[in-house]
Amino acid sequence: MNTKNKKTFVIKIGTTSLIKEGKLMESLVVSLAQKIKNLQDTHNFVIVTSGAVSLGAHELGYKTRPTSMKKLQVASSVGQIKLINEYQTIFNKNNLKIAQVLITKNLIDDREQFINTTQALNELLSQNIIPVINENDIVATEELKFGDNDRLSAIVSIIVNASKLLIITNKEGLYDFNPDKNSDAKVIDFIQYDSSQLTDLIPISGHGEGQGGFSTKIMAAQIAGFSGIPTQIISWSEENITKAINGEQVGTLILESENKIRLKKLWIAYGMRAVSRVIIDEGAYQALKNDASLLFSGVIKIENKFNVNDGIEIVFNEEIVAKGLAKTDSDDESENGVLIHKDDLIIL
Repeated sequence: MNTKNKKTFVIKIGTTSLIKEGKLMESLVVSLAQKIKNLQDTHNFVIVTSGAVSLGAHELGYKTRPTSMKKLQVASSVGQIKLINEYQTIFNKNNLKIAQVLITKNLIDDREQFINTTQALNELLSQNIIPVINENDIVATEELKFGDNDRLSAIVSIIVNASKLLIITNKEGLYDFNPDKNSDAKVIDFIQYDSSQLTDLIPISGHGEGQGGFSTKIMAAQIAGFSGIPTQIISWSEENITKAINGEQVGTLILESENKIRLKKLWIAYGMRAVSRVIIDEGAYQALKNDASLLFSGVIKIENKFNVNDGIEIVFNEEIVAKGLAKTDSDDESENGVLIHKDDLIIL
């Protein structure tokens, strides 16, 4: 089958599913490789994997996951070799090629780097090579870290235009209460990415052994869902992953927006640095919701001066309701009164 006609699945595997007592759960990776091999003619797969820090910490004799940035970087760099070698050995036995891809948060801050990464990942997929992605802890700083691979997996899902993001965890799915603290907690079968119930679950979602708890999984699902990609949170088993790929009910399916967001608008929403804010009136806000451009006439106040192509946050009723790129300078209304063209603007 032509690569363009294949469905692409991003599979994010958490530390709690992949690592037990400092060692890789080989049976999981073997099973995953066999599943990918069986489906490779009709599906593309991208793996976002945690586990490097835990493997490295165990090898270095650390009692617990390091908290300082330096120790974290050392553990990650030691563990990363072991992690990718294990993947390569197991996948090679199934005649599958993998490529290691390390990413930092400035991927989405830097538009050129964002485009280059998009092209590189899609070229790997076109050659039937499976990207195995992790955060690049060794060059990360506090400001650059994603902080968890859940949100990284959401960004990757959008870059490769995934059909679905699968998040593998040690729980059966997303619960209505924290199951570690409430025995009556039940798995949520379906939930909308922008529902208030989903947002309300963030503060009560506990953390596991890895960096990301369920709160980061919810935020990842919101990013993916906002961009038109569903997320399914499941526990690992070959049966579960088969059901998720086939569109059957298992775990929690977080339903997506009907709108597919273009990559440029994704960058505007999540990567662009804003240099100014503009406060708009209700008429302008209603016009934006109806897919119109932002006109100078709807602006009540400009907080800081800006130039063409600068990033701007748009505020209504003291909330940031949209972001965009300036079509003109803040003191120049010569562009037919258009401050931000609708093609360079996204409603949040």
